[in-house]
Amino acid sequence: MSPPTVFWDGVVRRLEAEVPAFVVEAWVRPLVAEANGERIRLLCPSALHRERVRERFLPRIRMHAAVEAGKAVEFDLDLAAPSSDPRTSAVEPRDASDAGDARAPSATADAARGTRSPAARERPRPCGGPRGAEQHSLPYSFDNFVVGACNRLAREASLAVAHGTQQSVNPLYLASAPGLGKTHLARAIAGARAQCDARVIYASAEAFTNQFTGALRNRKIEDFKRRFRSHCDLLVVEDVQFLGGKRATQLELFHTLSHLVAIGARVVLTADRLPGEIGGIDERLRSHMSAGLVATLERPDSLVRREILRAKAAHGGVRLPDDCLDRLVDGVRGSVRDLEGALVQLVTTASLLKRPIDLELTEQALAKVAATGAPQRRLSIEAITEVVAKLFATTPAALAARSRRREVRVPRQLAMYLCRIYTQQPAAEIARAFGRMHSSVSNAAKVVERQLLESAPFRYKVEAITARLDELERAAAQR
Repeated sequence: MSPPTVFWDGVVRRLEAEVPAFVVEAWVRPLVAEANGERIRLLCPSALHRERVRERFLPRIRMHAAVEAGKAVEFDLDLAAPSSDPRTSAVEPRDASDAGDARAPSATADAARGTRSPAARERPRPCGGPRGAEQHSLPYSFDNFVVGACNRLAREASLAVAHGTQQSVNPLYLASAPGLGKTHLARAIAGARAQCDARVIYASAEAFTNQFTGALRNRKIEDFKRRFRSHCDLLVVEDVQFLGGKRATQLELFHTLSHLVAIGARVVLTADRLPGEIGGIDERLRSHMSAGLVATLERPDSLVRREILRAKAAHGGVRLPDDCLDRLVDGVRGSVRDLEGALVQLVTTASLLKRPIDLELTEQALAKVAATGAPQRRLSIEAITEVVAKLFATTPAALAARSRRREVRVPRQLAMYLCRIYTQQPAAEIARAFGRMHSSVSNAAKVVERQLLESAPFRYKVEAITARLDELERAAAQR
């Protein structure tokens, strides 16, 4: 295994690929890795921090560490010695995991304000220059993006934006289903521009909305406009499909895009659908979104899937036999995220069982990957919502409303949870059906699963609903 700091940095990069960057920054980056014989000792800044890491992150840390090291790795969580420097005394971070998927790295926020952390001031700037944005510590680059016919246009357009060429590609609109690489390219652009001292702002549509409404509420709208218009060389906004119906935010984004494009700043937008397919969007904003270049990313073909698996296995130091590679390529035909999930499942299983990777283990891993092993679901979100609403004596319209009353909130959470199980729809689509952000779906699942363990009456209701849904699914399969 590589030295603890190098090894730990690799584990953190893998975590950043699946956990919002601001969550990693708040809870994982503060940990210090030390060798402790065959184990790794992680020093935590406080007891509360240690317990949060143990509860929420340790299983994922172990999984990614096994991939990084090629074998199972055990961790000990200890408290770091208190600092004598009052400037570095630990401040407990807020629960970032409950704040929604902002996806905006703290580096970007510092860059937008024109400030830098001490660590950023020590980093070299490859493109030179006397000043600029803090460097992005993102695990995405153009070098580790596998290119094929499915994504070549999107990658070339992203390179043009990153290198400051092809001014007509502005804005760049990247569209794809979840897990196909649009976030990878968006972050690669942001990282490349930040290394050249560009002032970069990277935010999700949710973060943009929250900052805009906060500025209105606190009467600081001029500060907001100054940040997003005057102090910005590159603006990246992810998941703009969630702006549907938010008229005030859409108007502000429209004026922001108009200003940035007019002064020659670059804009990158991402979404899970084309501009014309987003409901509730002002036509002027829709026109601006399509004014530059719209590039789609499709599902990878077998050649691209093979290269992705080879690259990820090689990065983790894993030797993947040819027959196992062929089986994974044939067995996982979904997104890049599905491919990585199957590979992680395989490598972790081999590591924990202390067995070499072979075809038998590969089949077992594929059987556990939902994209391959789960039966084809035939129910719709609407059908599930109707069943849940009927049992709770309410209506589907009420479940999609903004009410937080318990008699509406509980069945809404249950309906979102069951939609994850009984449909093939991604979390973003489920959330949209209920007028929520996609992070609400995972939060709802956690609440429902806890209730299933703690409340027998609730469990009986869920059993009745699932029995009805099973009947509907069987009937649909016979049609």
